[in-house]
Amino acid sequence: MKIGILGGTFNPIHNAHLRIAEEARDLFGLDRVIFIPAATPPHKPMVGELTFSDRLEMVRLATADNPYFTVSDMEAVRGGRSYSIDTLRALRLEFPQDEIYFIVGADSFNDISTWREYAAIFSLCNVVCVQRPGSTIKSLAVALPVAMAREFCYDTAAKRLNHSSGHGVYALDGVLLDISSSHIRQLVRGGRSIRYLVPDAVEQYIKEQRLYIDAR
Repeated sequence: MKIGILGGTFNPIHNAHLRIAEEARDLFGLDRVIFIPAATPPHKPMVGELTFSDRLEMVRLATADNPYFTVSDMEAVRGGRSYSIDTLRALRLEFPQDEIYFIVGADSFNDISTWREYAAIFSLCNVVCVQRPGSTIKSLAVALPVAMAREFCYDTAAKRLNHSSGHGVYALDGVLLDISSSHIRQLVRGGRSIRYLVPDAVEQYIKEQRLYIDAR
């Protein structure tokens, strides 16, 4: 089975997140995509002190109508900082026979050398680097730390970097919905509409729970 992994703060989840997951599912023939909200992200402080349970519930609402999408609270259950390497190792143990595709934004991939134990990630899974507005994908080989160069070779036919473990690094471009969680929070604070930026169920939840009203 092929499993996609999409993590993030999802503060809130929006339609670009969903489209990224759907394009990756379609392109790589994924059997399912697991959305994993970060409980305590190491690189991104939470805005407005929104609870994990609220973010998790919005992800559940957003993905409920897609049979290929599931949601996991594993990072909250594990506790501590939400490091990707710990999550991937746990998933590797849970799905030892499956092929995992870790979906990350170009901005994060370009800074991958700042991640905890980043070199170990490529031995655990395939990596799908997604271009978003304002975050251009560097040449995949250029974005990798020089110290890792010997572990990869470029497959021109497949348009991917092959890692010595057998996993690949792919570029997924064309997902150019210019939507950001920070802009959605700003709109909510200003009393403006967020329709068509988030699923209807997420918009309703934000209104009912009065989320982001006092966030800064």
